[in-house]
Amino acid sequence: MSLIKSISGIRGTIGGRPGEGLSPLDVVKFTAAYASFIKRNTSRNTNLIVVGRDARLSGPIVNDLVTATLRGMGFDVVNIGMASTPTTEVAVVGMKACGGIILTASHNPKQWNALKLLNERGEFLDDAQGKEVLRIADAEDFSFATVDGLGKEMLDQTWAMRHIEQVLNLRLVDRDAIAKAGFTVAVDAVNSVGGIIIPQLLRALGVENIIELNCEATGKFAHTPEPIPENLTQISDLMKDGKADVGFVVDPDVDRLAIVMENGEMFVEEYTLVAVADYILRHTPGATVSNLSSSRALGDVTRSYGCEYHASAVGEVNVVAKMKETGAVIGGEGNGGVIYPEAHYGRDALVGVAIFLTLLAKSGKKVSELKKEYPAYAIAKNKIELTPDINVDAILCAMKERYADEKITDMDGVKIDFQDSWVHLRKSNTEPIIRIYAEAPTMEAAERLGEKVKSVIASLA
Repeated sequence: MSLIKSISGIRGTIGGRPGEGLSPLDVVKFTAAYASFIKRNTSRNTNLIVVGRDARLSGPIVNDLVTATLRGMGFDVVNIGMASTPTTEVAVVGMKACGGIILTASHNPKQWNALKLLNERGEFLDDAQGKEVLRIADAEDFSFATVDGLGKEMLDQTWAMRHIEQVLNLRLVDRDAIAKAGFTVAVDAVNSVGGIIIPQLLRALGVENIIELNCEATGKFAHTPEPIPENLTQISDLMKDGKADVGFVVDPDVDRLAIVMENGEMFVEEYTLVAVADYILRHTPGATVSNLSSSRALGDVTRSYGCEYHASAVGEVNVVAKMKETGAVIGGEGNGGVIYPEAHYGRDALVGVAIFLTLLAKSGKKVSELKKEYPAYAIAKNKIELTPDINVDAILCAMKERYADEKITDMDGVKIDFQDSWVHLRKSNTEPIIRIYAEAPTMEAAERLGEKVKSVIASLA
């Protein structure tokens, strides 16, 4: 059993003893701590907290525990039902709520669930705020309401369509161009909430020919839910037969977007943000931001428009903070997470789909032809499972010393930049592992670099 408390929220496997997994007692404790934090810090004069969830099998039980706890803390709950993460973020702002909780473990397998915690702006709590919630939970520094102060629960399932309307109204989304292009689009939503909202969005954009794969929101994931190539053989095989112009794959909570080309090959998650940024920068010059583990391609494209690129620590909240600091017009993460401030400050696969289809329609090109226009890089992703005897901080310090002659960035783990490649080592926020990302001009070179660094770490450990 696992329970991970981090900047990404409270994430764990369902069941087990309290404190070892995401047990009902843990759900209640952390929800009460969050409610107490919001009560002490919100500037809103409402008493609302929004709750949305993905289609995980544990979702209904966790939802009942969370909503009952929030009501027990004296908050009124707006339950928007099964909804994507970005939809929940949009709902918090639209309802002028004090905050929101998204019940999703994102790309983790079915045994996981999580409480993702939002502030009144519909954005994730920052590091200091998250630590305060954990302190309140550890100290059980919360107090439940008396019988006359209990909150109410309201069901509001209109937010998916409101979110879609917001995307349609974005200045750079061209519904007419998309409809005129007559695309056939394949969708793999891994049997979660994307299976509801992505086809709805496509129809609203004027796409008439939609091939739906794993679009029943049953929570019975048809494959490992992280949208990476080894998990996407079904849609890849479909595309190889020439049945669609483009394929879209989303993770269970629909904040990450992977694209499959018309020939069945991956556009590659890293290039989702690169392509969207390319289109945005053509029309709205400005700064861009991605995290340290994202491709150099975004920086290359940004500079080609005479604009400035910035890197942040890994984590959506860190990207958002850097985007606000620099006034970035577009940003996100190389895992397919697109953050477009004109919509909202959150990773949003709906925004990614709409802007990419607009780009594709106006280009008149195939997806594979678009891909060839961007700088060619490949990222190899490795990991080392953590055990109690591994001292991560000591390993990172040793790696900095070993590669002291190279450019070192240590705002988040250790990133080592070589002339034509880089490697980034960091402890995961969502899994008990050290992530090792390496980028080079070819996958073979990236894999060699990753394996070399992995072997160095193994010798140090």
